[in-house]
Order: sequence, then structure tokens, then C-alpha cells
Amino acid sequence: MTTILVVDDELSMREFLTILLEKEGFSTCSAADAKTAVKLVQDEKIDLVISDIRMPDMNGLELLERVKEINSALPFLMITAYASPEDAVTAMKGGAYDYITKPFKVEEIKSVIHSALSARTDSPPSVSGELKTFCGIIGNSPEMLKIFDLIKRVGKTQANVLIYGESGTGKELVAKALHSLSGDEERPFIPITCSALPETLFESELFGHVKGAFTGALAAKTGLFELANNGTAFLDEIGDLTPLIQTKLLRVIQEREFKQVGGTETVKVNVRIISATNKDLEKEVMNNTFREDLFYRVAVVPLRVPPLRERKGDVPLLVDHFLKMYSKKFNKTVQALSSYSMEVLMDYDFPGNVRELENIIERGVAIEGSNIILPESLTLSIHRKKQKKRSTAEAQQLFNEEHLSKDGLEDVMARIEKKFIEDALRKTNYSKMRAAELLKISFRSLRYKVQKYNITSPDQSGG
Repeated sequence: MTTILVVDDELSMREFLTILLEKEGFSTCSAADAKTAVKLVQDEKIDLVISDIRMPDMNGLELLERVKEINSALPFLMITAYASPEDAVTAMKGGAYDYITKPFKVEEIKSVIHSALSARTDSPPSVSGELKTFCGIIGNSPEMLKIFDLIKRVGKTQANVLIYGESGTGKELVAKALHSLSGDEERPFIPITCSALPETLFESELFGHVKGAFTGALAAKTGLFELANNGTAFLDEIGDLTPLIQTKLLRVIQEREFKQVGGTETVKVNVRIISATNKDLEKEVMNNTFREDLFYRVAVVPLRVPPLRERKGDVPLLVDHFLKMYSKKFNKTVQALSSYSMEVLMDYDFPGNVRELENIIERGVAIEGSNIILPESLTLSIHRKKQKKRSTAEAQQLFNEEHLSKDGLEDVMARIEKKFIEDALRKTNYSKMRAAELLKISFRSLRYKVQKYNITSPDQSGG
């Protein structure tokens, strides 16, 4: 059974919280002072600590520090009747899960308690010393383990691979992993960004040119395909190739030879093609914007890299990696995210995927002044102006319908509030963090209201 330790020098508060917690099905123990609490944490199996801040001898902030020394993973909730921004910041920097001011609503503190315990039990374990990497790719989720297995099986062959994935998912890392497993890592790996060069220059870049082939060709140039001979050419964003270049590329793949721009000699090459795209190339083929014969040549083995929102279990691993990287780069001592900060990230859908997470952590490390990143140091993207206007209009329509009912004002407003929240969650793909920003309320308030109105996401509804 889950055991919660209540620490408060006021007997009435200890008794109140004990009754509340036991009604919720928890086992409890209590302490009137921090010294007793420390001994209980040392001797007993405690799953959560709820402590007042102002206590004689050792205060709650000092207790927090001692508890984290004993068990850094133990969730700790701070409560106080004397709220101050300084204490709140100190508590969160010290690793407190949340900071609650008295008087508090019973439903709100129950929601925070369940959330803190859920974060402890459902989140992946601490990643310190357990970083899971495969050929430079970080991940330990079932989705990524499947990718690693496929890379192992395909990497040893010379089959052409087409990597699908949204921007920022790490398609080039997968391509490098495939190349590294192909045999000799010393063989060339030449990345070619198909969207970066205009058609007029692309042929010269790909196949090279002879001296005097065109105005400005003052010297001969070796093309990227020739540089990739006996190795791998990585064609990033292959879906952006023009029809003319698609035709020329198809011939190279089929014949394994080409001529330089302005040249007459045939250059023979042995190149493995690994391509990547964020487009649906099968749909492009159906729309006649991508050659079908080229598609089948480059997509001998299709491989899809999942977006970060589909492998949330890897977020703590990636956070740990980027924290170490940028702490070293910026000469900082940032070691972790606060529990609340990690919860914010776990609730975010990362439209920019791993690349966005890296930028978030880089900014957080750069601006954070302590050794732990707090929520205010996280910068997440959100588009809300248009959505807010639509929500306001919908709420007005709902009010016009509801105010004619026989219900009291409180019931009507509750239904309006519930619809606001449901609409915001739907529009943000059930990301509570983004929904809270859309509604201009705190994340904690939204979490409380979601529980109050029993609002569930589609994957939690059981239907």
C-alpha cells in the first residue's frame, strides 16, 4: 500500500490530512517536526512526503534538502499558509514536486497528490548511468527497439533504404547507423540535401563538371556521387527533387554510371542509396509528382522513424543526454529538470520532435541560474490566437443556449467551463500544457478541473 508522510507542527492539519488521505485509500504516518520526519524517511518505506514550510528548529525547506539527500526520487509536496515567491522558487529548485498554499481546496490537493504519485510510478526510471544508445541514436522505447532491430538486419546488406519521418526525428542518424553497419565504417558517407540546391546547380553538385563546362567553371569539380563511390550517398528530402533530376538520378541508380556536366567520359560508381523524406512518397507517386520507377528503386526497404510524441518513454533519456551536453558546452552545473518541468515535457507533443526537445533543453540550460531547470525556463511553441477566437464564439453560443434552461447559474457556468476545457484539449491533441496556455490558466488548475469534470482523452475513455 502507498504510504504518505505528513509533516506539520499543527496537530489539526496533521489530523485533517491523515483523514483525507486514508479516505483516499492511502496508508499514512505523521510527524510534528522535521527531525522526526527524517528518521521516518530513513527507517520506513515512504512513497510521498507532504510538509509544511514553517516549523520550529528545522523548516520544511531544510527538510526537503535532507529528504532529497536520502532519496532523491521521493516526491515531496510543500504546503504553507505564508506563501512567498522566494520560498516557491527555493522549493522547486530543491526538487519539490509542487508548492501549495493554504487554504487549499480538498479536490485540488487530492489531484496534486495523485499526480505526484503517478509521476513517480508511471514515469521511466532515473536514467543516470543507464543511457540507452544504438549507433548514436538514443532510445529505449518499444518503438525504437523495433527500429534498432530493423537497422541491424538491413544495415549489413547493400539494399537501398527509404527513411520516412517528420522533420527533427533523426533520419540522418538512422542513415549513419545503416552505413556504419554495412561493413567498413571508413567508407565514405556523403549527405546530399536535395531541397537546398536549385536545379541549375544540382546536376553539377551531384555529378561534377569539367573545366569550362559553363560560365564560372574555372576548374574541374568532382561530384558528390563520385565522392560516395564504394560508400553511401544519403539523399535527404528526396521528395523535393524536380522531375528532371529524378530522371537523371534514376539512370545513375539503374546503370551505376554517369557523365560529368560538359564531360564525355563515363564515370562508373558503386554507391548505396539511403534516402529520407517527410512526405508521403506513395501519395506523390499517385499525384504524378514523383516517378514511380524511381520510388521502387530507392524504397527497396522502407523504414519509418516515429515522431517523439509516439515514444514519450524516450524523453527522459534524451533530456539527460542534452542536459549533459549543454551543461558542458556552457560550463554550467545544470543536472536535472524539476519534477513539474519533466511533467510539462511529458505532456507536450513536440511538433519539432527531437530537434525541438534539444533546443528546449539548450535554452533552458543557457538561461537557468541554478542546477535544476524550472518550468519557467522551458520555452514551448503554441499557436493560439485563432483557436481562442473560435473558443470564445463557441462559448457564447453555448451560453445563449444554456441560459434559457431552468438550471442555476453555477450549473450553467460549470457546463460552459467544461466545454471550454474539452475544446481546448481537442484543439491541442489533448496536451494539457498547451491547453492550459490556450485557456490562460495554470497547468495545475487545468489538471484539477480535468479531474473535477472527469474529462478523459480518447485513448483513456475505453471506448
